[in-house]
Amino acid sequence: LTSILNATADEGMWLPSLISQRIGDMQAKGFKLSAEDIYSINQASLKDAVVLFGRGCTGELISPEGLLLTNHHCGYAQIQKHSSVEHDYLKDGFWAMNRSEELPNDGLTVSFLERMEDVTSVILKGYDPSMKENERAELVRRNSEALVKSITGDDKTMKATVEALYYGNQYFLFVYREYSDIRLVGAPPSSIGKFGGETDNWMWPRHTGDFSLFRIYAGKDNKPAEYSPDNVPFKPKKYFRISTAGVKEGDFTFIYGFPGSTQEYIHSEWVRFISEVSDPDKVALRSLRLDIFNKYMSESQAVRIQYSTKKSRVANAWKKWQGEAGGIIKMKTVETKKAYEKAFASWAKGTEYEGLTDKIEQLCKDLAEHHYLVDFYVETVKAFEAAAFAGMISRDCIPNENDAPINMVKFRKLTDEFFKDYYRPVDKECFVALMEAFDKKIPAESKPKYFTEQMQKYGSAEAWAEYLLNNTIYTDFEKMNAIGEGDREILENDPVKEYYVKMTEWVIPHSGKAQYITQDLQLAYRDYMRGQMEYADHLAAKGEGNPEGSKAFYPDANLTLRVAYGHIKGYSPSDGVYYEPSSTLTGIIEKDNPEIFDYNIPQNLRDIYAAKDFGRWVDENGEVPVCFIATNHTTGGNSGSPVINADGDLIGINFDRVWEGTMSDIDFDPDFCRNISLDVRYILFLIDKIGNAGYLFDEMTFTE
Repeated sequence: LTSILNATADEGMWLPSLISQRIGDMQAKGFKLSAEDIYSINQASLKDAVVLFGRGCTGELISPEGLLLTNHHCGYAQIQKHSSVEHDYLKDGFWAMNRSEELPNDGLTVSFLERMEDVTSVILKGYDPSMKENERAELVRRNSEALVKSITGDDKTMKATVEALYYGNQYFLFVYREYSDIRLVGAPPSSIGKFGGETDNWMWPRHTGDFSLFRIYAGKDNKPAEYSPDNVPFKPKKYFRISTAGVKEGDFTFIYGFPGSTQEYIHSEWVRFISEVSDPDKVALRSLRLDIFNKYMSESQAVRIQYSTKKSRVANAWKKWQGEAGGIIKMKTVETKKAYEKAFASWAKGTEYEGLTDKIEQLCKDLAEHHYLVDFYVETVKAFEAAAFAGMISRDCIPNENDAPINMVKFRKLTDEFFKDYYRPVDKECFVALMEAFDKKIPAESKPKYFTEQMQKYGSAEAWAEYLLNNTIYTDFEKMNAIGEGDREILENDPVKEYYVKMTEWVIPHSGKAQYITQDLQLAYRDYMRGQMEYADHLAAKGEGNPEGSKAFYPDANLTLRVAYGHIKGYSPSDGVYYEPSSTLTGIIEKDNPEIFDYNIPQNLRDIYAAKDFGRWVDENGEVPVCFIATNHTTGGNSGSPVINADGDLIGINFDRVWEGTMSDIDFDPDFCRNISLDVRYILFLIDKIGNAGYLFDEMTFTE
């Protein structure tokens, strides 16, 4: 694990506690602070200004009064929950003019990392090499639970997790402090916060004002507390100063955040499956849903509000998968990995790693057979909203004991939440399209018997949908509202519930087999990861370097705090084309089109541009900067991450990657991989000129 090679490009997601191993390279590239400034458990450091926002984004503190900045799309669900036809904060934006107007968000949390440490010896205590993999997994589980319990005790605000790194060759403990009184402070209209919609998503140049503002509240002792009007703004150990000096190509940048998941060390066979089978099929299935969403959302403001978050969630991965598959093919990643695997296999002869790559290849092929069917279940069966709702009610509200009453508190809560954002015609049309695709793509011998019988019985997916939706209670709010704690039979003996159960029973064996194969694959990857490091040492000793381009070994992302660094740089996606590394307000005006929802900016933004009423938020050319790109290695979870300059000051927030580089979760290419960030000066411009909330600047600290 100490076999670290020098990276030839700005690749890598580094553990902050080990950043001293990279600080020399960072400083050589322009960074002016120390490793202790980035991560420390003895004094306030930059890590104390970064939070895990919700369960899958990053946020940062920008004032000593708990003011928090993240992406608009990260706060989107909260903005939607507060929206209605009468108060459409998605359309119009929201700005609290004082603390009393800030809106609470039930269920939203932010978590500060207090410390991380290598606990491999603790987690593997009692391990014997003769153990089977399931026995080892059980040992890891028990030791992890014991360690976590010893740290958190009865303190519900203290969270801890043990995460496997390098496929279980190493284990790290992460200890968090969680705050749950988080209030919405401000958000631009979606025509700014989601400018360009799904058309511009994952693309460059970008002109999206993707930010929202929240505030963390705490008890009077500054400790986490449930929501109360008596709570006060949280006082952080550290918050970011905001640089208004601007950025230029070549400037050093680094990102501090919670990247979600990467697969940098997987076998070529699995990369082939992803790019040639899995991604294309999932894209096709989601295209069907998105077409239906768009049709109904364009016809009704109410449906647009109901399905805005759902559409974003469906479309985000849909667009990413297209770029990922295309990037893998363009880069010839499969061929490159095959060449590396061949060289590795030659070196491995006579070692414990002999035959390992062949074993992994076969496991990948075996896994793909079942993973394919599980993918289809997720993208079709679970996409039927009524059925997913029935499954959720059964799982969360109906006890296993036959005579036990329904949990009515949970039942009412889930029912209200479901119907608030449900439109039956959308669900019906999606069901028909997805079941027709299921019928066409799944081989006859692999189809569920129940599915085949129902399609034969009703003759078409359309007729089947009519029967299900006309005879179910799960799409009727009045009937669901009339359910009492003793009415479990009504809920259980329902045709939509039967659909959910039968289709789930079909996938369970495939899911089980996939999990079983995955266990063997994880074990093989653990050996392969260790072997790759030994192979790299062998090549380094011979002075040959790494065949993959002197790739540094860093652990795959797993939604734990990481540092990624690089510099601002444009790129050339194809012959004869070069993209500059920044965009401006002029580009927004050029794209502005009142006839297209995603490009219809607010009239006041047009007026401000016409009057050139930009205030202090202009660059040296008199333009308002909007976004910039850099070479930082990011992925999902880095949304909202602070982008920091060489002095440790905030210059922007990360929100996306360029489409040509979305394969960076699997293969980072320094020529094409760029992260997209919102320039902090555009954020300040919008707060000032669009939100008229310049009072917030009084609590921020600016540097020139």
